[in-house]
Amino acid sequence: MDLFQDKNSPKNITDKNLNKTTGDEPLATRMRPRTLDEFAGQEHLVGEGQMLRRMIEAGVIGSLIFYGPPSSGKTTLAHVISKEIQASFEVINAVLDGIKELRNVVDKAEKLKKLNGRKTILFVDEIHRWNKAQQDALLPHLESGIITLVGATTENPFYSLVNPLLSRCQLFELHSLHFEEVRSMLERALADRERGLGDKDIRIDAAALDHLSEFAGGDIRNALNALEVAVLSTKPDNDNKIHITHEIAKASIQRRNVRYDRTGDEHYHFASAFIKSMRGSDPDAALYWMNAMLEGGDDPVFIFRRLLIFASEDVGLAEPNAISIVNSCQDAFMKCGMPEGMYFLSHACLYLSICPKSNSTKAIFEVNREISEKGVQDIPAYLKDKTANKKSARFLDVENASEDYKYPHSYPHNWVKQQYLPDNLKNKNWYEAGSQGREAMLWKKWQEIKGKDPKE
Repeated sequence: MDLFQDKNSPKNITDKNLNKTTGDEPLATRMRPRTLDEFAGQEHLVGEGQMLRRMIEAGVIGSLIFYGPPSSGKTTLAHVISKEIQASFEVINAVLDGIKELRNVVDKAEKLKKLNGRKTILFVDEIHRWNKAQQDALLPHLESGIITLVGATTENPFYSLVNPLLSRCQLFELHSLHFEEVRSMLERALADRERGLGDKDIRIDAAALDHLSEFAGGDIRNALNALEVAVLSTKPDNDNKIHITHEIAKASIQRRNVRYDRTGDEHYHFASAFIKSMRGSDPDAALYWMNAMLEGGDDPVFIFRRLLIFASEDVGLAEPNAISIVNSCQDAFMKCGMPEGMYFLSHACLYLSICPKSNSTKAIFEVNREISEKGVQDIPAYLKDKTANKKSARFLDVENASEDYKYPHSYPHNWVKQQYLPDNLKNKNWYEAGSQGREAMLWKKWQEIKGKDPKE
């Protein structure tokens, strides 16, 4: 037992027992990489010549923040670093633990450093779950060098972590594993006799291996668990071989893993891809990203809300009926539910994708900025309420300026040249007409009535 391990600690985790396997753990746990050479993926960080690898090889590791999707290797990489630089490894889960557990780790790290000078790496999983006070509690210990922090988060650290902590850490983004990297780890597990399945006589079809690698969606844990299920649930044949066919692989991982968190950054990345695909008039891409959001568990009401905003923001006056059509699709969806409701989602998505586009409605924000920065200017006298002006004229013996107002319906084409903006803003043009669809036709008509070239 570690001399300074608190036996009453609820975590009771050290670098020793993290590296130890009993053979009873799931395959994914047994196959956890122990060295950089065993680590799969993240070549942009730990590939030959990359910064993080150079830091590890030089033994010069400061506090780090790893951010990226689940199962991209954040915990494993932190553990590998501790092994490579021969540091003690302590784990805190920000969901379950707080400042009390942090103090226990710091006390132990101080004693260990005095005893033999050994460094302590503190791995804080889900670090974004800690509030400001809890994150601030780390700062003095990072400053003193008692602990080296490796924090892991699936959230954008610039939004979820406090600035003082960010300024003391180097940030590294991890990506989902690629198909080839997942397949390589599966092959390693099949060959490893000590920790993997190499002690069994297994024959796996290439199609089965491909299926497990692809359907895992970049989640190596998911792929390894599915492989183990396939092997343990398959009886040996007459030659005492365990034959994993494509059908067995399909049964072992029946639902493709969608790397998507509807409450985190991925939610906004997918929503952004969805909106930008419609804005770019690519109906196939728009359907793809919308389906990815639905598969990830996004609420169809949220998607319809984005469709409604898009109908005004990006289609706008080019096709004024877009809002009505999207509204009708949402009403139909609420009446019918799923799975038939997919038709109405598709209807709205495809319609907006192929609609002519105009973002002229953004003019409201330009006007809002003008008023916010400079205030509201005086109303031209002839635009004021006629009734109010008559009352003022009767009691104050003043001229009724509203009599100078030109009533457009009294003129040809229901239009007459007249200034409507305040005097010092009379030449302002916030609205810029779009060149597509009904808006272009309406603009051309009115410019002709005004005797102007529509292109001006």
